[in-house]
Amino acid sequence: MEFQSLDEELRQLDLKLSQLKRDYDQYFLGNRPREPALARGEINKTIVRLSNMAIKNTALRFKFSSLCSRFQAFRRQWDDTLRQIDAGTYQRHRFKARLQEQASAGPSDAGCEPGDEKDLYQSYVEARLACGESVKGISRQRLRRVIEAQRAELRARFGDDAEFRFRVSIEDGKVRLKASRSQD
Repeated sequence: MEFQSLDEELRQLDLKLSQLKRDYDQYFLGNRPREPALARGEINKTIVRLSNMAIKNTALRFKFSSLCSRFQAFRRQWDDTLRQIDAGTYQRHRFKARLQEQASAGPSDAGCEPGDEKDLYQSYVEARLACGESVKGISRQRLRRVIEAQRAELRARFGDDAEFRFRVSIEDGKVRLKASRSQD
């Protein structure tokens, strides 16, 4: 195989590997319904085929070796995560399961009354950690101020006598606070 075609094939392999990493990240976040096993298999076949070739150019051999190492590291990480998912110990899935349990248990468990912000704060922090978001600068007081500001804005819009409950929600891999009207 000549130099330019091998260089182009390695460049394409690098792009496919980066895309596969993004696809697995989306799968583990729950934004993809199925594991990207087909793309993983194609990359694996390409690596096996190129491994059986004698690459004479040192720079291309180094680039290929680096790509192989990256792919192996990703494979170990993905396989570990898949094992955790199968065992039911994957953190993000455990958090989502807890949110589903809270939602199905009823609004008293999933929401936040004016004095019940302790559970909401804990859920909010856990959700941010599970989604890979920073929790730096988040405190109970700051969350309480945000909730009160939203509550005041909602009361201005819907009437002063309206009561609202807040819950933690994950949409598109981002943590959100959702308000709903309390049913008295």
